[in-house]
Parts: sequence; C-alpha cells; structure tokens
Amino acid sequence: MKRVLIGLAAALALGSGAARAQDAAQVQRGQQVFTAWCAPCHGGKRVGNRWALPATASLEVKYKGEKPALLEQRTDLPAGALKLFIRGGSQSMPAFRKVEVSDPDIDAIAAYLQSTSAKGR
Repeated sequence: MKRVLIGLAAALALGSGAARAQDAAQVQRGQQVFTAWCAPCHGGKRVGNRWALPATASLEVKYKGEKPALLEQRTDLPAGALKLFIRGGSQSMPAFRKVEVSDPDIDAIAAYLQSTSAKGR
C-alpha cells in the first residue's frame, strides 16, 4: 500500500511539473503573439507623460484611470473577452481573422496577460 501511495504521489508530482511546463510554454507563446500582433498599437512606450502608441493612449482617455491603459497591466482580459475584441474589432481597432491570430494564439495571449511576466512590464 505504501508503494502505491508513493507511486501515486510521484505521478502527481510529475503531472504537476508537466502542467507547469505547459503553462510556461503557453505564457511564452502568448508573449510572442502579443509582441507581434498587439504591442505595435497597445504597447507601453511613453513620450513624456503621454502614451506614444495610439491604442494605449485611446484606452487611457476611455478609462480615465479606472482601468490601466496598458493591456499588460490588465487582469480582466480572459480569452473570451479577447476573442470578442480581436474577432470583432472595437472602434478604430480592426477585426483579425483566424488565419492572422488563431484561437489558440488568443488563448496564449490571455495566458500571458494573466501571468506575472506581463504584470512585471
């Protein structure tokens, strides 16, 4: 019985490690996709006291400090919300097709935005 429990604990530990590695890979992929498709308009570059990029500046005006303008500081953008904005566009933001940003890419972006690596930017 003791061997069974030790084996089960080891299997759970290995599975947990594999899940963490998969999560880390998902976050890394999300950062790459974000950098390629989102950051050109939603990046965090400032010039003086203003955001240099149009979408970030627009979100700063829209939210009036109630939410961060910088997407990488947001905690309220799960994959479902991102899919709505990415597929349908929003105001001056164009819609993106699945051949441009796939659904798995959007899931990866969401994982990145929910990660601590995004928050540290």
